[in-house]
Amino acid sequence: MDKDRPVDNCPSIRLNLKVGKETGVMNLSSVWESYNYVCTIDPPKKKILKLSCPHCHSELKGRADCEVCDAPMVPLDLEVGGDICICSRMGCKSHFVKFVDFSFALKRLYVEAGHQGRPYVEDLSTIPRKEVPGTEEEERNKLMRTGTFLHTYCPHCKNSLIEEDSIKLKVDRGDKEGFLMLSPYLNIFTSRSTIRIPEDKILSDIQCTHCNEPLVISGENCEECGNQVIHLVVGATSRLVDFYVCSKKGCTWHGISREDLNDIRLEQSMEW
Repeated sequence: MDKDRPVDNCPSIRLNLKVGKETGVMNLSSVWESYNYVCTIDPPKKKILKLSCPHCHSELKGRADCEVCDAPMVPLDLEVGGDICICSRMGCKSHFVKFVDFSFALKRLYVEAGHQGRPYVEDLSTIPRKEVPGTEEEERNKLMRTGTFLHTYCPHCKNSLIEEDSIKLKVDRGDKEGFLMLSPYLNIFTSRSTIRIPEDKILSDIQCTHCNEPLVISGENCEECGNQVIHLVVGATSRLVDFYVCSKKGCTWHGISREDLNDIRLEQSMEW
């Protein structure tokens, strides 16, 4: 795992790569069902890649072949017990996961370690926290804590954007359309997409999945990188507030309107 080169805002899977006479390094997304990656070379589509461990340089090659395109499958061991196999052909999305002991793996994932190091609960805002005395102003304001589930709506049609425990948005990369799924938990930045969105890509065409109205707005800019932001509406403290996230892939800036800052604060975290 490579913590220094995140993909989809999570530590990536780093592998050495060889295709033909070219060699490089490929960082794969560790988010399940995400096919995003970062690579030091541009491997051609449909070519079979030779992937190897960056530590011992052993080639990663399994016994099985892909059921879709017949290319060799690449096995990767999982810490929870078992392995995941991915196709070695560039562009093929065939993959499967196999646990040695499913009940043991589930316990390791959600009971002992917790997903992303957090307990597996429906609403992470229920996690007990150590109370730290604040200022009089802080006690007057409502605090949205890290892990709070954000009930998210379109600012145009007011329909919910939550689908299968994700904020689902329609995106246009310029040459291809797809969907982007964001974590609905405050200060948790996992994401996945049905099309590849390169890291640091600025998304200028993001729409509501219901009314197709654009969500990228002008007049508000990311305070970290200066790019345009996405306008959403979230339910907080028994009312709806405007919520903004940066349109640049990988940038984790977010904020609420200046008017709402009078009543609501967002808890900061080391992840932000």
